[in-house]
Amino acid sequence: MARSSTGTAAPRIAPIDPQDLDDWTPAPGDLLTGDRVEGKRIDVLDVAGERLPDLELEECVVDTLRADCTDLRGLRVRDSVVETLDAPVLRASSSAWREVRVAGGRVGSAELYDATLNAVEFVGMKLGFVNLRGSTLTDVVFRDCVVDELDVADARLLRVSFPGTRVRSVEGTNTRVEHVDLRDADLDRVERLEGLRGATIGSDQLFALAPLLAAQAGYRVD
Repeated sequence: MARSSTGTAAPRIAPIDPQDLDDWTPAPGDLLTGDRVEGKRIDVLDVAGERLPDLELEECVVDTLRADCTDLRGLRVRDSVVETLDAPVLRASSSAWREVRVAGGRVGSAELYDATLNAVEFVGMKLGFVNLRGSTLTDVVFRDCVVDELDVADARLLRVSFPGTRVRSVEGTNTRVEHVDLRDADLDRVERLEGLRGATIGSDQLFALAPLLAAQAGYRVD
């Protein structure tokens, strides 16, 4: 496990490369509530607007996942890659993600409250409002993403990093933070960071964030 000089542990992310996959082109209505999809390579999985709670994906590669307003409560994704996630509204509360890479796409509003994310990497994504209230994130990386607003109230974050990611606002209370690394994040336009008290920042970031941190602590700088 990698550690910095400050003792901040890096997320444990292993390469994800499912093998021996069968090509599958699902037709409308092929997937039902609680279905399990395993060992498939899917060019386009378009489930926008459908009701698919408790869907399971295991050892799959999905080139494009279209999931706008899809009911994905209780979704389970394991050992899988989603190359592009297109979901103006992603409804996946109480979902579980383990060893997953989402390699690109855009999500306007992500309802991921009460979710569990373990060894998950988001790469090059544009994320609007991300609701992670009450969720548990362990070994999670947001790499080269844009995050407008992150709500982590009552969440637990362990070994989470944001390399190359522009974060604008992080809010929340009762958040438990351990080994959360913001040193490689782009915080130039950040407006709120109160949800990540206890995270590690760099000395150069400290000077840039001083007015914001003072304001959040209730100090008036004259």
